[in-house]
Amino acid sequence: MTNGAIKRWLERGAVSPLHAKHLRRLRIREWKIAIYRTAILLLLIIGWEWAAREGVIDPFLFSSPGQMWDLAVSLSASGELLNHIAVTLVETLIGFSIGTAAGTALATLIWASPMLSRVLDPYLVVLNSMPKVALGPLFIVTIGAGYGSIIAMGVAITIIITTLVMHQSFKSANPDHLILARAFGATRTQQFIKIILPSSIPDLIAAIKVNVGLSWVGVIVGEFLVSKAGLGYLIIYGFQVFNLTLVMLNLLIVALLATLMYLAVSRVEKHLLRHRETNG
Repeated sequence: MTNGAIKRWLERGAVSPLHAKHLRRLRIREWKIAIYRTAILLLLIIGWEWAAREGVIDPFLFSSPGQMWDLAVSLSASGELLNHIAVTLVETLIGFSIGTAAGTALATLIWASPMLSRVLDPYLVVLNSMPKVALGPLFIVTIGAGYGSIIAMGVAITIIITTLVMHQSFKSANPDHLILARAFGATRTQQFIKIILPSSIPDLIAAIKVNVGLSWVGVIVGEFLVSKAGLGYLIIYGFQVFNLTLVMLNLLIVALLATLMYLAVSRVEKHLLRHRETNG
C-alpha cells in the first residue's frame, strides 16, 4: 500500500479534517499497542524455549514451547485433542449461558418484589462468599458423576455474581427517569422494559465478561472431579502420569479459548454500545 492509501485507510469514516486527524492518531495508537503486545508474547515464547534448551529451567517441570507444539500436533493428528476441546467448550458455553440467564432472571424477580429482595439479600451475600468448588461433591452425589454435575459447577460459580451485579444495577437506574415515567402513567413492567433494563446493559456486559473466566474455572474444576473427557481431565491425567508438557499445553489451550470468548463478548459490547449511541 502507498502512503496515500494507508492514510486514507487510517482516516476512513472521517467527517472533517479534524476528525480525520483524530481517527488517524487513534488507529495508529491501537496498532502500536497490538505490535507491543505481540512483541511481548514472542519474546516470552522465545525466552521460554531458549531457557529450556540451555538448561536455565528444567524442561521436565516447565516444558517448552517446542515440546508443547510437538504434543499438540500429535494429539491433533489422532483427533483426540479436538474431541477434548469440544467437550470442555460445550460444557463451558452451556454453564455460562445458563448461569448468566438464570442470574439475570433471578435479579429481575428480586427487583420485582422489594420484600423478596430484603429477605434474600443476606442469603445471596453468604452464597457469594461460599467457595463454589466445595459444592462439587454435592453435585456429584445429587446429579451424578457426569456432564450434568460439571455444567452445574459452571452455573453455580456464575449465577450468584450475576444476580448480585444485575440486581444492584436495576436498583441504580436513574430515579428522575422513573419519576417521569410514572408521571406519564407507565406501569412497573413498562418502567423495567423501557428504562431499567436498557440502562443496565453496560453492567450486564461487565457481568458477562466476569462470567467468561468464572465459567471456565467452574467447568475445569468439575472435570477435575468427575470427567473422563475434556481439558480438565487431560490436566489431571497429565499430573498423574507426570506428563507436565500435557498439563502446560492444556492450560495454554484453556487460556486461549477463554481469551477468544472474552474477545467475542467485547465485540458484542461494541456493537451494542454503537447501537445505543445511534439510537440516542
